[in-house]
Amino acid sequence: MPKRAEKESAGCCEGGAASVRMSCCRVEAIVPIDARGQVVLPKDVREKAGIRAGDKLAVISWQSGGEVCCLSLMKADEFATSIKSLLGPMMSEILA
Repeated sequence: MPKRAEKESAGCCEGGAASVRMSCCRVEAIVPIDARGQVVLPKDVREKAGIRAGDKLAVISWQSGGEVCCLSLMKADEFATSIKSLLGPMMSEILA
């Protein structure tokens, strides 16, 4: 029974393979959301990530129990490159 309580209290990004992937992550900032749903990324975070005005970001979500529990941002062009590298070999096999 104690193991179940631990599992229920753990966040969706904790434990298992997720904890290995997330081990290098850290909180860079806590930002408010305004009445229009907009978020401002702090200047130092934008500079570290190389994000400039006009760049597009992919919003990636993880779900647990049918609810979104984690959000991540990734530059849209880097996301597209990642998807192409994952799907490219599979598509080559399908089309061959």
